Amino acid sequence: MKIIRSNNESTVFEFILLGLPIQPEDQDMYSALFLAMYLTTVLGNLLIILLIRLDSHLHTPMYFFLSHLAFTDISFSSVTAPKMLMNMLTHSQSISYAGCVSQVYFFLSFADLDSFLLTSMAYDRYVAICHPLRYTTIMRQSLCVLLVIVSWILSFANSLVHTLLLARLSHFRDNTIPHYFCDLSALLKLSSSDTTINKLVILPLGTLVITLPFICILVSYGRIGATILRTPSVKGIYKALSTCGSHLSVVCLYYGAIIGLYLVPSSDNTNDKDVIVAVMYTVVTPMLNPFIYSLRNRDIKEAMSNIFSRRVCSQ
Repeated sequence: MKIIRSNNESTVFEFILLGLPIQPEDQDMYSALFLAMYLTTVLGNLLIILLIRLDSHLHTPMYFFLSHLAFTDISFSSVTAPKMLMNMLTHSQSISYAGCVSQVYFFLSFADLDSFLLTSMAYDRYVAICHPLRYTTIMRQSLCVLLVIVSWILSFANSLVHTLLLARLSHFRDNTIPHYFCDLSALLKLSSSDTTINKLVILPLGTLVITLPFICILVSYGRIGATILRTPSVKGIYKALSTCGSHLSVVCLYYGAIIGLYLVPSSDNTNDKDVIVAVMYTVVTPMLNPFIYSLRNRDIKEAMSNIFSRRVCSQ
């Protein structure tokens, strides 16, 4: 434990991650489970990216955004899962100060990027259903690329602000984090430096990268629902559900976890509920996304069967 103490304040060189609330005798079983989940996340999302690149029928705005979402899910899960697995397998709980700050930066970056990409996909579905005749005109390639570039810039700029403000906090009361990764809110609670500015920027920036995109998604689906109700038909409803069902399921998973983690906080700062919800948010949701898009999306299933049949015929 590397700590330098001076006048009841501590300059921390490493943190101790308490990890998941599981018994020591169950560590091996859970580490195998989470390793399988992480590998499934990586391989499943890589398969989605590969299918979109190889099948020309999937070279559309919706799947362009989906390929970026799949890459983001791999990156997002990779920020926390490997370190968590390494700590569980080696029975070590330490993480360096630099590693902790880096984890905060990339965690926030990819979490925000997920939010912006889901918003872009919701807008794409809104144009496809509410303005089908103008779809190709509105959702041109230049607009799709611009939306992705802006999403990356805003996400990494937001996380850079939080990380720079975190890096200026040089003193901590303790170096024990009641989590399995370096959570920004947990670090702010541990700091004995003045965190007023840090806390002041959380609300406006959080509104920009999480709340505002969520409102845009709700508005998009509200208009989609209004359009369907104006011309109610079984065929129209089925088409809308098949078009939006996968995306809507992912949105519910993503924002449901955020609401459970940040908007319904526990009265106890070390409550196991927060850690469990965080696992849903960082490990389970990225793993489920490829399954949702594979099982609920006819285009993905057709692309998969076409590629596999092509490989069989070529042998």
